[in-house]
Amino acid sequence: MYTGIVQAIAPVLKTIRHDGYTEFHIDFPERLLTDLQIGGSVAVEGVCLSATSIAGTTVTFDAMDATLERTNLGSVKEGDVVNIERSAKPNDENGGHAIAGHIATTAELVDAKFEMPGAHITFRLPEEWAKYVFKRGYLAVNGASLTVAEAENDTFVINLIPETLRQTTFPRYKPGDRLNIEVDHQTMVMVDVVERTLERLMSRNQ
Repeated sequence: MYTGIVQAIAPVLKTIRHDGYTEFHIDFPERLLTDLQIGGSVAVEGVCLSATSIAGTTVTFDAMDATLERTNLGSVKEGDVVNIERSAKPNDENGGHAIAGHIATTAELVDAKFEMPGAHITFRLPEEWAKYVFKRGYLAVNGASLTVAEAENDTFVINLIPETLRQTTFPRYKPGDRLNIEVDHQTMVMVDVVERTLERLMSRNQ
């Protein structure tokens, strides 16, 4: 599990394509290497991946084709930077919200302003996922726990503070790019339960 508090942005040194998966070589800051072991879980742009090798400050991860298709990791290339968060320990302070690193979908960036004041990002979600996004609700975007400022139909807006701009990869994205979205699990369960209950009640009244 993760907290949604991005710990660093790290450069991708290289990507190697294999049959069925892609290997990512990422240069970690030394402070995030403490106690990291092969098989350790790390959120990379919000995607839960397992470390496959550690050599100096270079950590490698494998992402299966199914992961590349569901997330934006398929567009990550050498020289890009990615959000990094080590998995949370039971006694860690959680300044965000509980995140599993299991991406639900990607959202298209339709508008962005990365300068203060008024920094924000506007996204468009696939219709089937938009029902889980509410004003003042929260979700994870590229692994960062964020609060929704506005939401209408399939579009939502997130306001950005200077620290978020400094500590995440958001400023490297542009309109048309896709970012990883993990909806809050409790919100998803609540919406699905309400929908099923209403469907049953309506079917009885027909």
